[in-house]
Amino acid sequence: MTSPSWENLDVFLQTDAVGGFAITATVQFANGSDDKPVTGIFDEPYLNAQLGEYEVDDAQPRFTCKSSDVKGVASGDGLLLPDGRKFHVMTYPQQDGTGMSILKLEVNE
Repeated sequence: MTSPSWENLDVFLQTDAVGGFAITATVQFANGSDDKPVTGIFDEPYLNAQLGEYEVDDAQPRFTCKSSDVKGVASGDGLLLPDGRKFHVMTYPQQDGTGMSILKLEVNE
């Protein structure tokens, strides 16, 4: 799926912009292919859910990036952030219809 013609996603994902949120992470393929740098926005929202008397506290890390940058990324691959944290990719990239995709992640301990 291509991005809309009026939107340049590279402008949105600048890593050197003042107040910018984008970072360049590294995809580490489980099949042994060469690592690939990918620019996107890392987010780790907190989830607190209650079911009756039970309560679950969890983080749901994700990486939003251009769909074209994550072609070939699959469940089981890794994502290494610039700060050294490592994550497992949990699903295939989930496209949102705007040219962007979300990688759902799990902490690699």
